[in-house]
Amino acid sequence: MINIKWAMHIVYILQGKDVRELEHMIRQNGITIKDAMGLKGMKNCKIIAGNRGLYNTISKVNITADPDFADWVDAGEFLLTTAYSFKNEDIAIQKELIKNCAKKGLAGIGIKIYPYLDKLPEEVLDLADELDFPIIDIYHETPLSDIMTSIFKEIFNKQATLLQRIENVHEQLMNVVLSGGDVNDISRVVYENLQNPILINLEFNDNVLMGLEELPEDVRIEILNNYGRFYNGIDKVREKKFNETVEIITGKHVRRMVMPIIVKNNVYGHMFTWALKTPLGGFDLSILEAASTTIALEVLKQLSIRDVENRHRSEFIEDLLSLDVNRQKKAMEKVSVFKLEPDRQYKMIVVQLENQDNKMADELLQKVSLLNNDTEGLVEGLKLKAFIVNKTDSLYILLSLTKECNSEDKINNFCSQLEKVLLRRLNIKDFKIGVGRSYWGLSKVYKSYIDAVKAIISGELIDSGSVIHFEQLGIYKILCQDYLSEELERFYQVTISKLVEYDERKSTELVKTLEAYFLNNGNLKKLSEELYTHYNTTLYRIQRIQAITGMSLDNHKDRLNLEIALKIKKILRK
Repeated sequence: MINIKWAMHIVYILQGKDVRELEHMIRQNGITIKDAMGLKGMKNCKIIAGNRGLYNTISKVNITADPDFADWVDAGEFLLTTAYSFKNEDIAIQKELIKNCAKKGLAGIGIKIYPYLDKLPEEVLDLADELDFPIIDIYHETPLSDIMTSIFKEIFNKQATLLQRIENVHEQLMNVVLSGGDVNDISRVVYENLQNPILINLEFNDNVLMGLEELPEDVRIEILNNYGRFYNGIDKVREKKFNETVEIITGKHVRRMVMPIIVKNNVYGHMFTWALKTPLGGFDLSILEAASTTIALEVLKQLSIRDVENRHRSEFIEDLLSLDVNRQKKAMEKVSVFKLEPDRQYKMIVVQLENQDNKMADELLQKVSLLNNDTEGLVEGLKLKAFIVNKTDSLYILLSLTKECNSEDKINNFCSQLEKVLLRRLNIKDFKIGVGRSYWGLSKVYKSYIDAVKAIISGELIDSGSVIHFEQLGIYKILCQDYLSEELERFYQVTISKLVEYDERKSTELVKTLEAYFLNNGNLKKLSEELYTHYNTTLYRIQRIQAITGMSLDNHKDRLNLEIALKIKKILRK
């Protein structure tokens, strides 16, 4: 047993796996109490209580003469002892010992009752029956070492057989890889060995189902619902560890195993199985472990292909959006490669994610890559035509506006659906979607891109939500033009710069009062209510604003200039 265990330890360590998973597997693949009762070493031994625990698994055997053993026994152990200590203890202490055994998860206890006692008290046996904890009366002439040896030998043989079965599964999976098989082929190997339904969910593939079609309709529906509920807990979904629970399926308790599929230290999906036909144990866990590693290799291969494709797309879009004539010409020479038509109407949509902590860089890259896949699915579902590129913290979507998808409603619907996808994928609201204007011809796409970027920048200023259309920016559409930056600065200086400086120097709120003045259309009563100030205080502030700026709010030209100046202040981030 020790050699087998250490061999498995070495394999797991080389694979970078948690040795605790190995311990779990070994516990699952011991022998049952019922198996042990049939061994030669257990001849003439009888089970006298806890019959419902006959299928408890023995992972190892321990011997004790001390009743105070609770701190040094482990779950899955079969404990051997004598009734020597029992004869000196009252019934309450004996019952407490049985409770502790059951609480620690021991498989059972074997007690050599004779010649120390004629029998155990009925109260002790009744408690063991209640706890489903097996008590075996060890025949008085049988050495405890013989029992230990026979059980260890049986466990060793079973684990040797298990290793052989695991090796066979590894060979099957390796053959799938070498023959160019895909996730469906891998899942078929898993299903044939588990004999239980499995479901594989990958982030950018359709779900793979095996064995569900053989189940009754109500069970199949319950299984799919159970699978769906797993993804309600975002934290649980992103955990990089094996998950094993007992679920209720059509009123019955069913064991479920969920193995994460990890690539580049990120979770890209999960493999599910339910013990509907046969029990799930350590062998099944080993199969899932091996299959998840094999699927991870397949995912890595697909990711590498996608990375290469995206790199070419990224180089193309950068050239296309460049203001350099030569780079634009270079891009136009490649349009046929990407199946784009030069003479068509296009619209650029840019998704910008908030800058993330450097520690989250890998996770952000994964999310953006998966967003690309989600967006492709959305485009296909809405029957649109788009060219999509993902960058480090952004997504570029070039919509080709055919007659079928050139309506404002359809584009608005796409943006709305895209926002929902982002919320679901990121679980945060720290993103903006900028929508540029439509332009005819690929050579003018850079203008739509500039519009989309300006929409994102201006959208932050006017707090217009996550989706910002350049066409809906109003006067900001004019004010955010780069060539106007010097003029905007001059306009700001001659209008409200003195007011801003006064607020900073005197700790007043005159700029806030002026902003509220325009929001309330010059209604001083509403303005007072919003600012929670007395009407006379509000009137005094308005007079101070006019005195400091030298402009009158009764003059429509001055009023317009002050309102525009406030917008310019936001653009200049003053």
